[in-house]
Amino acid sequence: MKNLYYIAIEGVIGVGKTSLARLLADSLSAKLILEEFENNPFLEDFYKDPERYAFQTQLFFLLERYKQQQELKQVDIFHKLLISDYMFEKDKLFANLNLAEKELGLYEKIETLLEKQVPSPDLVIYLQSDIQNLMENINSRGRKYEKNISVEYLQSLRKIYNEFFFHYDKCPVLIINTNQIDFVKNDQDLKKLIKIIRQPIKGTVYYNP
Repeated sequence: MKNLYYIAIEGVIGVGKTSLARLLADSLSAKLILEEFENNPFLEDFYKDPERYAFQTQLFFLLERYKQQQELKQVDIFHKLLISDYMFEKDKLFANLNLAEKELGLYEKIETLLEKQVPSPDLVIYLQSDIQNLMENINSRGRKYEKNISVEYLQSLRKIYNEFFFHYDKCPVLIINTNQIDFVKNDQDLKKLIKIIRQPIKGTVYYNP
């Protein structure tokens, strides 16, 4: 049996990945690993001019995520559970959406070499939400570099995420529809989620409250 159980939380921008990861880590006494997206010096430029800055943005994310994932291999003796607000494979989804053909070919060569050395989650929690809710969440948190995110871009992201998880079979997946729940402000909603997560999950399980 593994000494560390690894849960990764995924979903489109604005769906609440980081919020849920923080809440679960606190409730379950888990080690928390958060994506350090704000360190990317190309991110704000990308949202202003995606075509020009997509490759630089994506390559920086890939290398930073790889570096962080390598740190997961060092088991923390004080924690038996690890929770992250992203999975390494998400990088390919954004690359396929944002990169031109030649750039994507180069990216895939690098990504293939790195992915072999990255640990896989034991459980993935995939959060889903309507586009309107996503836009409201993005606007309410007021990040300057996100102000240019369009509805069309979120729709494309949601489509590619849904397609990815429809075929994903490397570990169990818990798909949660967040439209009718608020795990941040409603403690009962959070407790219900935790109860489901504590149960053995096989294959793909849907939670649609």
